[in-house]
Amino acid sequence: MIGYEDSPKAWWLTRGMARLSGVNLPRAVVEGWLQRDELASLVARCTACTRGAQCETWLMKSGRSNAMPDFCPNKTRIEALVV
Repeated sequence: MIGYEDSPKAWWLTRGMARLSGVNLPRAVVEGWLQRDELASLVARCTACTRGAQCETWLMKSGRSNAMPDFCPNKTRIEALVV
C-alpha cells in the first residue's frame, strides 16, 4: 500500500488531483512509470502549498476534469503523466 502517514491530507489532495486527471498514482508506481521518490516529491510539494483549502474546494466541485487548476504546484508534473 502506498500512502503518507505523516502527510495524509497532502496525499489525499495529490491523489485526488491525479485521479481527476485520469492518473492512478499508486498504480503508476507499481507499474514503474513513476518512481516512489517522484511520488514523494509530489506529496512534499503539496504539503508545502498554502492553497489546501482552495484545492479541497476545487476537488469537491470539479467532477471529472480534463485540466487541473493553475494554482496547483503539481499541475505540470501530474498532467505529464496523463496518457
